Amino acid sequence: MNFNFSEEQNMLKDSVARFVQDEYDFETRRKNAAEAQGFNKAHWQTFAELGWLSIPFAEEHGGFGGGATDVMAVMEELGKGLVVEPFVATVLLFGGLLKKSSSAIQEANIPNIIDGSLQGAFAYLERQSRYELNDVKTSAVREGDEYVLNGEKTVVFNGVAADKCVVSARTSGEQNDEAGISLLLVDTSAEGVSRTNYRLMDGQVVANISFDNVRVAADQLVGDEGAGFALMQSVVSDVTIALCSEALGIMQKLNATTIEYTKTRKQFGVAISSFQALQHRMVDTFMACEQTKSLLYRAVCSAESDSEGREKDLLALKVMVGRNGKLVGDEAIQLHGGMGMTDELDVGHYVKRLMMINTTFGDADYSQQKFNALVR
Repeated sequence: MNFNFSEEQNMLKDSVARFVQDEYDFETRRKNAAEAQGFNKAHWQTFAELGWLSIPFAEEHGGFGGGATDVMAVMEELGKGLVVEPFVATVLLFGGLLKKSSSAIQEANIPNIIDGSLQGAFAYLERQSRYELNDVKTSAVREGDEYVLNGEKTVVFNGVAADKCVVSARTSGEQNDEAGISLLLVDTSAEGVSRTNYRLMDGQVVANISFDNVRVAADQLVGDEGAGFALMQSVVSDVTIALCSEALGIMQKLNATTIEYTKTRKQFGVAISSFQALQHRMVDTFMACEQTKSLLYRAVCSAESDSEGREKDLLALKVMVGRNGKLVGDEAIQLHGGMGMTDELDVGHYVKRLMMINTTFGDADYSQQKFNALVR
């Protein structure tokens, strides 16, 4: 099977890599993450000007019309730079859901995502739900031409900056039913919407968002009423591949940084890279990256061909990213010695991001359990 990128995909990948190299060193990243909204608005507009925000959207909306391979190419390079701008939250999650909505909602919002003027979020997690998308207490009751929304969503990525968010709410059924979940596009400035913002350990700013009798027009329904679960699953699967691509970029960056360090750090008068035991450990982390890359390519091919084994490949990838990411991160910290844990060195920040990717949409253990259930 040919895994080579096309000429356009190579150009896209190179453009992101050049931006990271020239404009996004670690100190710049730290400053961006320290902003009140957790990212640099000027850099976001640069993303728009370079066309990156248009990648997954159809050409009829001014998009690039890209697929999973195009997104993978971008996310791998963003991972190497530990980029904090909300590409996943706004473009892939929020935008991915809007792509499956009515044409009126698409026409009103997608061009604004592409030009960088609209920030979005997907509010799906609740305090009790953990990794289960179908565990929804937030309610939406139909009253004439409106829905009345009540409930709370937690750990909303990009929730602090979002102008609008897609909210999962129960319009019928019981708390854990897959049927009866609807998705509503909500303006975060609407009456009854309140936010509590805080930072996660990887530096990104998230929000808990409460909805108190928030009235949402019925024409802001994303997809069909009561059929939101399948739509969420589809988008989450696409975004999981993107996050695993980011994780691969992080793992590659950690390997390169650690190898370079072992060539300069000396003990007993020689570089520690000459110690055979450390060479073996670096080979293990290199193989962990290569295994992850192979399974990522398999998952991308499955997604683009919509094969029967798509879900199984995705779960296997998530398990491998969680476990191999921990191996690469642990070794990077240990081989850097005590300074590997310091806030001033970038290594610890990359490792923290790997840990957050592992917990997003289900960690390695959760994914392993689901994988086991599929293959029985």
